[in-house]
Amino acid sequence: MSSERYIQLIQDLCATVGLANVDNVLEARTIEVEGFDVRLDCFDSDAEAMYANFHFGTVTAGRTLTVFRLMLEANLLVYAQDQAQLGIDTNTGGIILIIRLPFSLGIDGQGLADLLAHYAEHGRYWRQSIIESSDEMFEGIASGEYFWLRA
Repeated sequence: MSSERYIQLIQDLCATVGLANVDNVLEARTIEVEGFDVRLDCFDSDAEAMYANFHFGTVTAGRTLTVFRLMLEANLLVYAQDQAQLGIDTNTGGIILIIRLPFSLGIDGQGLADLLAHYAEHGRYWRQSIIESSDEMFEGIASGEYFWLRA
């Protein structure tokens, strides 16, 4: 049942955003959303939901511990209410946002497209402010002082 709902939702998503090759998306289980690779998957062990895994980028050497702390804070303060969590892929060092999307929400292709666009905004924030930022900006965010903000 889970895979049937998953297939129907992916077909609806593809129709909504204009992706013609639905079979390719279903086979690869990956799409690109505003420059981010997103894996869309479902599992027999959780038949009531599908998952979207955003790959936000790779953490610069020397920042991993601080970024991990920031991700833990974000998991507690932001993502817990969304059935989502940030983590680091141990194979690549990349930041991943895992989102659980219960089928019971009645989400359709448009709703899924909107959610993916919303989380792409989160990805842009993490990429620009945490992953690719200057050392001055990064240290400001990490310390919580925000002295790097300029009007």
